[in-house]
Amino acid sequence: MSGLPVTGLAPTVVYVLCMLASMTCAGLLARAWRASRSRLLLWTAISFGFLALNNLLLVADLVIFAQVNLLPYRQASAGLAIATLLYGFIWEVDE
Repeated sequence: MSGLPVTGLAPTVVYVLCMLASMTCAGLLARAWRASRSRLLLWTAISFGFLALNNLLLVADLVIFAQVNLLPYRQASAGLAIATLLYGFIWEVDE
């Protein structure tokens, strides 16, 4: 599916809204972390930052640069998001 141009405005709007939602979550989690200094909030904010990057790469891959295959970069950013969140969960359990 990667590299196929997106036809119509609706899928593009959905991709951009998902990216904005991830960015908003990352920002709100970072603000809560600054107030409480809870490490779990920090790791979750970083994870949502990687998810926002993943959504940005999705828009770039399917809408802007339809000829370029960005799937490996999208998968890497999603993997980093999951790995960051898992690391935060495991690290917080130890303390």
